[in-house]
Amino acid sequence: MKNTVIIYGSQYGTTKRYAEYLSEMTGIEAVAFKEAKDIDKYDRVIFMGALYAGSVLGLKKTVSKMSPKQELVIVTVGLVDPNDPENIDYIRHSIKERIPADLYDETRILHLQGAIDYSHLSLKHRMMMAVIHSKLSKMPEEKLNTEAKTILATYGKKEDFVDFKSLEKLGSVIK
Repeated sequence: MKNTVIIYGSQYGTTKRYAEYLSEMTGIEAVAFKEAKDIDKYDRVIFMGALYAGSVLGLKKTVSKMSPKQELVIVTVGLVDPNDPENIDYIRHSIKERIPADLYDETRILHLQGAIDYSHLSLKHRMMMAVIHSKLSKMPEEKLNTEAKTILATYGKKEDFVDFKSLEKLGSVIK
């Protein structure tokens, strides 16, 4: 097995839960991106990041410390169904714009579904979601995509879609 580290970006804890579970499964150290040191000493970086407004939390900072010789596996964690093709295209397009071309490999990008608990959101995030919810509520049903429907269905609630079995998809990528 290559010299590997799991680095994660987690705001509210869901991505951290996935990273720690993957660490237990594999014996690979998991560390928060803000605390990751000497990233360039690893052959492979498994980066797990929460999705926020089209960005993957901590990815840009982590990638800035990597060299082209390293292998990067990206695992996104978001509220929307990770199997929705429109959602996947949007996430991958966003990632492609934010990282160097030599580290981008679609076969090494995986998507997991996370959780939301409105009672734990920061004031800023609650306000942002209120504005989005208000806008989406006024749209006709047939104009709503999967992301919009998920936001409407989970608004104000506590929902947990974490599925640790979905980490098994990483097996073929990290061997």
